Amino acid sequence: MRPITRSATLAASALGAGALLALAAPVAAHAHVVVTPGEAAAASYTVLEFASGHGCDESPTTSFTVDIPEQILSVTPNLKEGWTIEKVMEQLDEPAEGAHGTQVTERVAQVVYTASTPIPDGYRDSFKVQVFLPEEVAGERLEFPVLQSCVEGETNWNESPGADGAEPDHPAPAIVVGEAAADGHGHGDDDGHDDSAETASATSAAAADASVDVLARVVGIAGLAVGVVGVVIALAARRARKA
Repeated sequence: MRPITRSATLAASALGAGALLALAAPVAAHAHVVVTPGEAAAASYTVLEFASGHGCDESPTTSFTVDIPEQILSVTPNLKEGWTIEKVMEQLDEPAEGAHGTQVTERVAQVVYTASTPIPDGYRDSFKVQVFLPEEVAGERLEFPVLQSCVEGETNWNESPGADGAEPDHPAPAIVVGEAAADGHGHGDDDGHDDSAETASATSAAAADASVDVLARVVGIAGLAVGVVGVVIALAARRARKA
């Protein structure tokens, strides 16, 4: 049997590097807990979708605890099959005006989603929470820190961007609140559910997934291209030696 030549080794290394690039693309695309949409109008109901595609250092995820900004007084978690949902309440220092003009004395400070079966690392899942964004938060960036608990360990996604705008290692999911619509409060149907907000959220989520898919494809193609170039170089070197 012939010994392995240097050109064959080079080709194998190039193909290996290309394969690693192709496989790494989807993992890099879901490196954090994210929220969509990234922007929403003040004085309106908005359905926020939180998603994650990984565990804690490869350990399966058991629950997500979302901290709700103190400015938000109306929170309605979506039911999700296979999960239990808990609303952690907090008493207000003094009564405040709610979304429908009523006086409220407490608010939902946290929403906890607990999976009946832990989510394996490398599998994506998501859940939705409807909130009413008050008019006074227009122009602000609101963070929704998330504590991801796993079978072994936990990851706290609660860090803000640095002064230089650099993204931290564990960024908190956040949205930017725009000005209120011209027609005032964006109320939904009689039960306070805003179908238009949910539709917009679904559209934004689909767009985000499409962007992730495009990124993964581009990086994957680049990885395969690296492998092909390596093979061509190796074959050319082999032919040159024979000549």
